[in-house]
Amino acid sequence: MSDQISYRRLPALDVLRGIVIVLMALDHASFAFNAGKYATDSAAFYRAGSPIPELQFFVRWITHICAPTFLFLAGFALCLSIAGRLSRGATAGEVDRKLFARGLIILLLDPLWMSIGFGYGVLFQVLYAIGASMIAMIVLRRWNTTLLLAFSIGYMVFSEACAGLALWAGGGERAGPIGAFLVTGGRITDGVFVLYPVLPWLAFMVLGWAIGDLYVTNRIQRPVRFYAMSGTVLLLGFLIIRGLNSYGNMALYRYGTSLAQWLHVSKYPPSLTFSFLKLGIMFLLLASLTRFYENREASPWNPLVVFGQTPLFFYILHVHLLTMTARLTGLYKSVGLAETGLATLMVMAVLYPLCIRFRRFKWSYPHSLLKYV
Repeated sequence: MSDQISYRRLPALDVLRGIVIVLMALDHASFAFNAGKYATDSAAFYRAGSPIPELQFFVRWITHICAPTFLFLAGFALCLSIAGRLSRGATAGEVDRKLFARGLIILLLDPLWMSIGFGYGVLFQVLYAIGASMIAMIVLRRWNTTLLLAFSIGYMVFSEACAGLALWAGGGERAGPIGAFLVTGGRITDGVFVLYPVLPWLAFMVLGWAIGDLYVTNRIQRPVRFYAMSGTVLLLGFLIIRGLNSYGNMALYRYGTSLAQWLHVSKYPPSLTFSFLKLGIMFLLLASLTRFYENREASPWNPLVVFGQTPLFFYILHVHLLTMTARLTGLYKSVGLAETGLATLMVMAVLYPLCIRFRRFKWSYPHSLLKYV
């Protein structure tokens, strides 16, 4: 990193993170309440050419942006945070130890805590991917920006080939445990499932770090234009690859020309079309938010800011609240989208004051163990 750096907190990042927190809450409310929840986000879950219930599909589809954005923003924020710490005299070893400790804690939250909330055995989901990716960044943060961008985009391009190799090594039907944890995801054994393998999601965090490094070293002179152009290029790439309907779709092909079929891309594991589509939308949102906050401050009471500044605290509570409420009221997986939307609003209303109090307490005691949350 160069000597002239900019690592102030960026309101656009907080608000964007807050937006995906709200969408994530909608998806998990749908998991707990929605009898018609539709999730065929993989070739393994979808029977080729079968009809897609469009309203349920789009409710699920809008939440697909959450995980890529979380990983990207985690990488971007890590870059800013570590740049700031190093400028204040922290050593590389201190940074690495904190990164390892925080990554390990976040990783373990999935099998030890979040699995209880979801109630489907032991799950390795987005927190596993984030935590493991943070640990990987101990090494990768020392790479230059060109190498990081090459790794990130390169893995997205060759992700389908990597998944094919992992399946071949596992005998053809599914990858072995190492391949599942790293590349494809899948069932490890009875009751143990990997939904977010490390390497595909690490590519999003690495991209976030690389863009953060370009920003922090003032190599992005016009951020709004840079984000808008990046988003446009990625969406054009999506249209080309989805239009060709071959490699890059992780075997979840387009059966017809309806909008739902165009957008019906593989998340488990993420295909190239998924990555380009979701990152393209994310970059356009980031461009819009960056422009909006160029000459104004973000209100600290804005719910999107509050949730965006306390994402892990919100995450580790909301699933348990939603599933517990659904079971206690007898509405577990038995109602429709209206009730799902109401549940989303209710869990946000309950957690909003708690997030404010947590944020205040954490900022008042910056050296407490809460720095890992």
